[in-house]
Amino acid sequence: MTFIKTSLLNGIAVVVRMLTLLCINKILAIYVGPTGYAALGQFQNAVQMITTFASGAINAGVTKYTAEYHEDEQKQHTVWRTAGSISVFGAIVTGAIVAVFNEQLSLLFLGDIKFGGVFIWFAATLVLFVLNTLLLAVLNGKKEIVRYVISNIAGSLFALAVTSYMAIKWGIYGALIALAVYQSISFFVTLVLCCRAPWFKVKHFIGRIDPKMANNLAKYTAMSLTSAACIPLSQILVRNHLGQSFGWEAAGYWEALTRLSGAYLMLITTTLSVYYLPRFSELKSPAEIRAEIKNGYKVILPLTILGALIIYVFRDLVVKLLFTPDFLPMTDLFAWQMVGDTLKIGSWVLAYLMLGKAMFKLFMASEIVFAVMFVVLSWFFTDMFGLQGVTIAYAVNYAIYWVVMGVCMSRKLDAIK
Repeated sequence: MTFIKTSLLNGIAVVVRMLTLLCINKILAIYVGPTGYAALGQFQNAVQMITTFASGAINAGVTKYTAEYHEDEQKQHTVWRTAGSISVFGAIVTGAIVAVFNEQLSLLFLGDIKFGGVFIWFAATLVLFVLNTLLLAVLNGKKEIVRYVISNIAGSLFALAVTSYMAIKWGIYGALIALAVYQSISFFVTLVLCCRAPWFKVKHFIGRIDPKMANNLAKYTAMSLTSAACIPLSQILVRNHLGQSFGWEAAGYWEALTRLSGAYLMLITTTLSVYYLPRFSELKSPAEIRAEIKNGYKVILPLTILGALIIYVFRDLVVKLLFTPDFLPMTDLFAWQMVGDTLKIGSWVLAYLMLGKAMFKLFMASEIVFAVMFVVLSWFFTDMFGLQGVTIAYAVNYAIYWVVMGVCMSRKLDAIK
């Protein structure tokens, strides 16, 4: 499947998801406000870390090896069985730990033990959450884009329905519970879609763990766990710094802007995941890989720049439409954020080559270094330029990251040749 066709099919799901996210953002802006946004960001980072640890952090590996073994069903079954057994065991153990320490986790991430019940809801549905992401990884690796798209659309609609109801009825507490459970509900839709596929059988996902395959997946475990630790922790540290230095409303402005970036960049970022990870896993020739990267840039960078310019020019209208007038101070942060978004997408194209070729040492080192650098740059630039410094740090960090990725990937491809 070509990049353009994948983008168009995936675009259907992305448009639905963007619209639902924008509706969710509006509802949350009304019912939780800027301060509530900061709390939601903290909890979302916690969910990201916990689910990655619970699943064994192997979903990127599942996609890679499912695509790589597209001509050998027995090897694919070995991948799924090993991944499924690891995921279920990890989710049960992690869920039990989260349930037992719910109050401590609530205090750590949300600053108040009264949200402990949110973590109990999350623990109770964690297995379904992990299984849903595993099945989506298989669909991605099998290039079952239509089923993948339908599943993601269902997830977006569930997110809208559950989050809207819970936030309107119970405010911040309800919104947090919705974030904890909505993807677990989506599992049942994903399961039905997979059951209709000729290759799907439950027995292929549970059974003996293959040591060799577990060792192969362990590389992706190391990479994903590194990301799961570094990225959310860096965001938590930066958000805490903003809250303590400028107030939690200011931290909420940055969180709202980060969510907006994620929403409008979704067409690009999800296509990178859906197309490039399995594609780079298949390609062997350096010339083919370079051609794939160049073709991607011809489409990706112009779209990203256009999107960033539109958002920047109409930033006042965007904030009023998608949030509330209380969020208007965040418009001062847009310029550098849009620059950073463009640099981020440019660098991510090369970063997916690391995942596709399992360059786990380079990936882990870069994740750690640039997560730390983002925190340090944020502290440095916010001291110099105030709240706007966090977006300057974001742009500078991704500019350096893109240069480093370009040099490293060029050397790797030359070494293969």
